[in-house]
Amino acid sequence: MELTRRDFAKLGALGLASQAMPPVLAQAGGRKIGYCVIGLGRIADHFMRGTKDSSTSQITGLVSGHRDKALKIAAQYGVPATSIYSYEQMEAMHNNKAIDAVYVALPNSMHAEYTIRSAKAGKHVLCEKPMATSVADSEAMIAACHAAKVKLMIAYRLHYEPTTLKAIKLIRDGAIGKVQSINSANGFNIAKGEWRINKPLSGGGPLMDVGIYSLNATRYLTGEEPSSITASVSTEDHDGRFDTVEENTSWTMQFPSGALASCSTTYGASMPGFYRVYGSKGWLEVTEFGYQNLRLRANYRTGEKGSAPTILDEPNTELDPKQFTREVEHMTECILNDKTPQTSGQEGLRDMRYMQQIYKAAGITVL
Repeated sequence: MELTRRDFAKLGALGLASQAMPPVLAQAGGRKIGYCVIGLGRIADHFMRGTKDSSTSQITGLVSGHRDKALKIAAQYGVPATSIYSYEQMEAMHNNKAIDAVYVALPNSMHAEYTIRSAKAGKHVLCEKPMATSVADSEAMIAACHAAKVKLMIAYRLHYEPTTLKAIKLIRDGAIGKVQSINSANGFNIAKGEWRINKPLSGGGPLMDVGIYSLNATRYLTGEEPSSITASVSTEDHDGRFDTVEENTSWTMQFPSGALASCSTTYGASMPGFYRVYGSKGWLEVTEFGYQNLRLRANYRTGEKGSAPTILDEPNTELDPKQFTREVEHMTECILNDKTPQTSGQEGLRDMRYMQQIYKAAGITVL
């Protein structure tokens, strides 16, 4: 079933890498890089507030099916009415020199269409995760951006977040020794009427939404790609929410080093996001995959057996938009300096392939 943006509007009525340094604006003629936001929902609000705090990037266009809403948002960000587009007419942004790139903030199944259309309009693309709902669509997005000679970045904001980067560095530096095991979980009790539980829009259940954080974390923590995957799904609540998607997914992965990962995700319970990494010299843990309140805890020994352990407990008290500020500034740096984004389309494609493997291992038919 293929849904249009108009169909989605009707449904809505029902219910890591290194941290980027700011680019030099002189390379863009002294102006900020302009982003057109496609889709004006909750995640777009976070992105726009983060971009407003950026010294290198700004909101210069909007694409929406609700012009009244778009006009109100445009007034907040100084976007002229002439830079507001409908979904049917968004190709007109091709001639808008104030728009260098787009941010795709639509439901998962629409990522491919609007990435490809934006690339053909000559605009760089920052697309929300998951990249798409199928491997074929993900590959088509990469091909379209390559043909148009524009950048494609997937919005894995935690790859640019300090707590996450410190956890990765501790592991790479050998602080907790050889990684043996990773446990991770992420989920919440979803409300009725959410587009995320409509499979034609989402592509699947919690794995495609919040479970991807655990999947991606195991990869950036180990620095490896999984060599084998097992998985199970279940649906316990038969209250109409899970007619097209599964409620719970759990999976295990083995990595070439021998490290094992066990992950769970749900739409049926409050499951605050976390990962804990066990190594031969100790452990570390990061709680929350959210926009703020990340906390790093660790306990490991750097000396001889019997020596006092190093104990860390470091909360991150940054305000909400900062993760999105770092994310957009990395994209801007890549545009200005002709660099490949750290979380390029290839990174999104890899997760898409693994999610499809998880579903197949659990006996779920993928789109």
